[in-house]
Amino acid sequence: MSLKYAVLAALLEGEASGYELSKIFDISFANFWPATPQQLYRELERLAQDGLVEARFVQQERRPNKRMFTLTAAGREELRGFAVEPPRRPTAIRDELLIKVQAMDDPETVRALVEERRGWARGKLDRYERVRERLLDGRTEEAYLEEAERIGPYLTLLAGISFEEENLRWCDRVLAVLGRRVAAG
Repeated sequence: MSLKYAVLAALLEGEASGYELSKIFDISFANFWPATPQQLYRELERLAQDGLVEARFVQQERRPNKRMFTLTAAGREELRGFAVEPPRRPTAIRDELLIKVQAMDDPETVRALVEERRGWARGKLDRYERVRERLLDGRTEEAYLEEAERIGPYLTLLAGISFEEENLRWCDRVLAVLGRRVAAG
């Protein structure tokens, strides 16, 4: 899959500038499809050239003018076509830390790396929980899922929460194993 479809899906939330889109990606998409602001701006240009999004300029005082992007009918149709096709390949993990753990010679070094990963996972999980609370806005999950116009963002957020919870479980397990090995060694 290309970034194209992630950008089109993000614009389902409504009109957004490139900056706002990068914030949407940081909050909603980063757990499954990260992108840098530069990648997003390049993709928005391609999508506009292809007629899948429209851009309008907004003049601002004391700030540079900005471009606001919205989906076109062609963009919605392209996204609909993509959404009904099965994924091309199963999910694969590409994780530099796992290579380092695989090649481990020094348990203390690996322990420091895993503790750092644990801190990142905890921070992301805390951020995802704040987003979840904001989405629910005092409602129960069941009420939200019945009432919300679009539930896809909530369901993908749940995947991110599960992913980070599993990261924490794995880190805790690795740290326990390494602690026992160091104590025994």
